[in-house]
Amino acid sequence: MQTRTYGDLFKLIQSLAGVGSFAPSEADDVANLINRRFLQAFNESPIWPRYFVPSEKRDILSLTLSGATSSTDTTVNQNYKLLGANTTGGLNVYQGATTTTVIVYNTGTAWRVDTAASATEQADGTFTVSGGTQQFIEADAIKKDNITDVSTFTPRAGTDSLLVEGKNLIPYAQTGKATVGSFNRIFRKQAFLNNSAHEYEFFVDFTGANILNVVFTTDNAAFISYKKEFTPFSVTGTAVSDFTSSTVEVPAEFFAYIAHATYADFLRMDGQTDKAFAEENTASVALALELEKVDIISNNNTVNKRFSTYVNRQSR
Repeated sequence: MQTRTYGDLFKLIQSLAGVGSFAPSEADDVANLINRRFLQAFNESPIWPRYFVPSEKRDILSLTLSGATSSTDTTVNQNYKLLGANTTGGLNVYQGATTTTVIVYNTGTAWRVDTAASATEQADGTFTVSGGTQQFIEADAIKKDNITDVSTFTPRAGTDSLLVEGKNLIPYAQTGKATVGSFNRIFRKQAFLNNSAHEYEFFVDFTGANILNVVFTTDNAAFISYKKEFTPFSVTGTAVSDFTSSTVEVPAEFFAYIAHATYADFLRMDGQTDKAFAEENTASVALALELEKVDIISNNNTVNKRFSTYVNRQSR
């Protein structure tokens, strides 16, 4: 996709203002206004092609453990991904999402949480846990099949009270993937490719997207459509020449809007409200034209909204 440079943007704003160069204090103000208008344009649509990612595979985190405060290893406190069934016991094996050497599994007689452990996948798809130092072990007299049903864990040291919370969570960040800015839609299988895929309902909190009614409890991944997080422009240096020579990339689709909208803000700073109003209109038209392009390529009927009638069945 096309880009322009931050230096070109800054020089255009100077040209609109009719000055050869902004004063240093003005340049810093203009830089702040540029980022303000960049954020405003970014928020105008959830499916800007540059920032929209359709149907990307992400881990579903099935457990959250907390309460390991006085034990010898607090890495127990984290989210966990379901790996699969235990080779020996048949029950689930979970791996830490942050510290992957923390493993939660069932020994065949009790649920256990180990650090410095590993889980190796076997030919039949099950997992064998090896190594490890026990941190917590199930203390219930009647052992449970599901770890979330366990009432009491005996800690290795201290007086910790381990809390296990069931989740179907897709966090904002995952190693090797872009950070999610906002969730759009979540599917069980890859969507927008061939056939329709089951779509999940979900709610979002500060930890990520919480999926409702996962089809199979063995599912450990889902496919999400999302908008990348916003990253403001960052220019090295504070001199006017640093701004005008910057090669930081500016999305071409936002270039005209940011230039005229920032100039409108500059005019307001100078008390020229009538001229600012005219520039604001020019900026709005530029942004509206770019939003129309997004609509014309039918993204609103495909990736942003469900669309299904008795005469039309979209792949989704």
